[in-house]
Amino acid sequence: MTSQAEKARAFRALHEASVPFIIPNPWDIGSARLLEGLGFKALATTSAGYAFSIGLPDNAVGREQMMRHLADIAPSTTLPVSADLENGFGDAPEDAAETIRQAAAAGVVGGSIEDATGRAGDPIYAHDVAVERVRAAVEAARALPFPFTLTARAENYLVGRADLADTIRRLQAFQEAGADVLYAPGLKTREDIAAVVSSVDRPVNVLMGMAGMPFSVDDLAQMGVRRISVGGALARAAFGALLRAANEMLGRGTFTYTNEAATMKEITDLFASVGKSS
Repeated sequence: MTSQAEKARAFRALHEASVPFIIPNPWDIGSARLLEGLGFKALATTSAGYAFSIGLPDNAVGREQMMRHLADIAPSTTLPVSADLENGFGDAPEDAAETIRQAAAAGVVGGSIEDATGRAGDPIYAHDVAVERVRAAVEAARALPFPFTLTARAENYLVGRADLADTIRRLQAFQEAGADVLYAPGLKTREDIAAVVSSVDRPVNVLMGMAGMPFSVDDLAQMGVRRISVGGALARAAFGALLRAANEMLGRGTFTYTNEAATMKEITDLFASVGKSS
């Protein structure tokens, strides 16, 4: 699988399977290639993980720099890559559309547009504005020469608005606007997840890797979930290990963290196996 069109078709097919798939979120070329070597079938970028890797907080990376990141990640793996495109890097529907075009040019085969504004005092776009932004992104995706998978995100729960009814209304409207996948990150209960899945007829992505979510892949399959991502959780796990190791050295003057570290051979062998398959 080498061409963008082939990756795009393979990505679509994963959403049509009878069981959910995990789409892990690498933050750089190395983590992407390690995840490919372990056997995952698709990858999704993480805006938070990438920002952390270059010493910035989440939502501090502009569109131009993010596109360079996507252009690094997408060709580094034979797997389909979907992109975390935040709110499309602008308020206007055309901003969302242009972001889709640029992401496709960078080599990804899917991407998400969210309804969060990034403004603390007004964190969520008004319903009609949010729908128009998704519609513009969908139109840009449909104009591409391959089946770009557009994910529409309702961010209520991530900004502290636990309004399930409004979240469902938004996802249903995003579905009507043409979104291929629907996503409400921050849902934590079986009842809320099941309510979202039953309210739409598009594949639903669920975010795992957050505290208070004990569900397994089998549990999520029983709820009807089709795709499972982990956002910045893998990057946070890696940075957590680094912080624990650094604090051990500084605080205790010991190096026991190496007992849990991956071996040089393990990492080298994984990179070598991916290189042979590329």
